[in-house]
Amino acid sequence: MQGYRSIKYSLFCCCYVFWVASSVLVAAGVYAKIAKEKDVIDTLTVDPALVLILIGSVMFFINVFGCLGALRNAKCLLRTFLGILLVILLLQIGVTVLGYIFSEKVIQRTEQLMLRALVGYREDLDLENAIDFIQKKFQCCGVQAFTDWSLNAYFNCSETNPSLEACAVPFSCCTGLQPQTVMNTMCGYGVQRAEGSSAQEEVYTAGCLEQILWWSKHHLLLVGGLAGALLLVELCLVCLAAAQISRIRVEQRRVEQRRAESRQRRKESPWLPAVRPFPEPDANTSS
Repeated sequence: MQGYRSIKYSLFCCCYVFWVASSVLVAAGVYAKIAKEKDVIDTLTVDPALVLILIGSVMFFINVFGCLGALRNAKCLLRTFLGILLVILLLQIGVTVLGYIFSEKVIQRTEQLMLRALVGYREDLDLENAIDFIQKKFQCCGVQAFTDWSLNAYFNCSETNPSLEACAVPFSCCTGLQPQTVMNTMCGYGVQRAEGSSAQEEVYTAGCLEQILWWSKHHLLLVGGLAGALLLVELCLVCLAAAQISRIRVEQRRVEQRRAESRQRRKESPWLPAVRPFPEPDANTSS
């Protein structure tokens, strides 16, 4: 009985923690969505607010099944929770295997998405902040090179472009950025017209796709550890849910067995007239 309670409340606590985390994700996504400018056009592939809301909502409903199923000993909810976790686990493994097999196509698709993000740089504040963070973090500029920013209408390097930022790059591409009271956001102006050697003195010339791949290869232990930790947590939840379903079945069988034994004892009891008939009267005595 003690082991059953340990499994039950361990599963409930884990699901409750993830349920709270999913609520925080949804709240953060909704806040970012409301605080954003109303005239911004969002797409799911580039809008971090929508991604947070979607991931948080899915996590929320999955963990509701786990919490209620663990607390109420509901096999139906626990089976639903277990089935969803198994599907997610298999999808993750399948995506990882396919990504490894078709790594070149994955890189090409990633490059297309990153180029699409560059085009919408000034149209979405959240996307703009995300790109600036990536370029400063990985010390890169553009996707393959800093000249990729010419795909953006504001930074397009053509004589017919009336933008003040024509032939420029975002300030997050600039080298030697230091914390200042007033950030020099014009440090990348006219860089696309410069030659490679002179441009390296002003901005990062390496593409972000190359830098991210280099970082991933040199931090395989960290990436693998995070992925392994996520899989381990999911496996623990799967094992806890399966163990509780098994314990519920055992307890139900015990209850049914006790009820059957109780009914059998009632039938065999001599104190029940409805079960044991009265003896027939003796003919000699009655005469």
